[in-house]
Amino acid sequence: MPTPATGLLLGLLLAACGLPLPWSALSFIPLTLILVFTARADTPRHAAGRAFWVGFGYFGLHLWWLGAFLVNLLGFPPLGAAAALLFALEGAFLVITAFLATSVARTRTGRIWTLAGAWVILEWLRFLGPLAFPWPTLGYTLLPTPAIQIADLGGVLLGSVLISFTAASLAHAWTERGQWGRRPLAPALLAAIAWAAALGYGLTRTPGTGPEQPMRVMRVTFDVFARASNSSDAIAEFEAQRAASLNRPQGSVVVWSESATRNQSTPAQPRTAIPGFPGPGITGYSGAQFTPLPNNQYRTEEFNTVTTLDTAGRIQSVNAKAQPVPFGELFPLRPILNPIYGLLERNLGFTLGSMPRNLTPTPLSLNGVLYGAYICYDSVFPRVARALAAQGAQVLVNPSNDGWYQGWGVQQHFSMGRVRAIETRRWLVRSVNNGVAGAVNDLGQPVQIVESGDELQVLDVRPRLLTGTTLYVRLGDWPALVLALSMVVYGMTRRERML
Repeated sequence: MPTPATGLLLGLLLAACGLPLPWSALSFIPLTLILVFTARADTPRHAAGRAFWVGFGYFGLHLWWLGAFLVNLLGFPPLGAAAALLFALEGAFLVITAFLATSVARTRTGRIWTLAGAWVILEWLRFLGPLAFPWPTLGYTLLPTPAIQIADLGGVLLGSVLISFTAASLAHAWTERGQWGRRPLAPALLAAIAWAAALGYGLTRTPGTGPEQPMRVMRVTFDVFARASNSSDAIAEFEAQRAASLNRPQGSVVVWSESATRNQSTPAQPRTAIPGFPGPGITGYSGAQFTPLPNNQYRTEEFNTVTTLDTAGRIQSVNAKAQPVPFGELFPLRPILNPIYGLLERNLGFTLGSMPRNLTPTPLSLNGVLYGAYICYDSVFPRVARALAAQGAQVLVNPSNDGWYQGWGVQQHFSMGRVRAIETRRWLVRSVNNGVAGAVNDLGQPVQIVESGDELQVLDVRPRLLTGTTLYVRLGDWPALVLALSMVVYGMTRRERML
């Protein structure tokens, strides 16, 4: 089979493990083949070429729904192929990684180990910066198994280390002798011990205990594009959610989805309350804010926040979105990409404005309870939930708008949120548009959810308020990064004969 076709096939096989299916944790098998395939290239340049096709196939299948999103957004099917540019860009990052990893290793098995460690480091890098996009991360493939519980020790990246270390161990044995001898099986034996420890740890985890906080969450089904354009349907949506929020259990806190309420104030009359909101509750709150300038002028900036409100609908506390969506809420490279942005603005009917990043997310306070509330895309960034838990948040709340996603993008987003609950050992409550609404316990297990339907649906959930900090909340990604770097160093110091 030609090299590009082989790389694409291997990338597709790895991407097929991207859903929480019973066999997803076998992702180390296609990764083993990828490591061998890349390490056997004649030169680092050829290894980089192989990595490109692997990356293109991997991201292309894992994120195929982005093409469908662009079709819905622009109403012109051929432009759905523009998603291939993102797949190629992600493949290019893997190219650089493979070139560097294979350049520093002196042997073929050394390449395997440097590639395995570098893969995890590249995943970590995709969590950083204003254009971060960490969607495909190997650690999530452990979600169907008890081994995912190690996320409270080192985050989802520690799961990635387990997968990549296992793959490197098998590839090492395959490459070094081509047979199952004692020496090449030593790393595989260590990987088996690591799996046994991870599974044993997961099986011994039990749910935390704490007081219950009744909450009413919703799954709404508004048109995301009409909503983004401030259509007249927004008033009807507000009233429908208001009606569904009334007569809830005593002491219950209502939660609305991302951008469920919007700022309609003027520079002279900034909004301090949301009239008609059935508080106490939590809601996504977006719109424009006005900053005074000289000569009675104002600078207008779009914002996307989540806020708590009391029984009178008065705003009590606010937390802004930590990570605006690249090319959705943050539009870089304006001089270069302005023609594309102009096309989007003409089709959507409004101007695309960039939102600032919130580098210091803080918990929301309501009636003595601290809520770790973060918005939609923030849920794929462990640092956000981790920062909120470190500041005392007792339960995670994720108002979201999953109407932008297509196909399995919705399920992927929900799965990543489940791992945030494990990393912080907090319950997670979600109120969404066209996604998965409900509650997840501190083991990442869905307790009560609704994920489909054409009409507004309501759930009354009772998450527990938990305290304490996990090792991951205290140390972050350092344990996973140290292990990944150890694989790279081990690969760099291999001295056996090239085969």
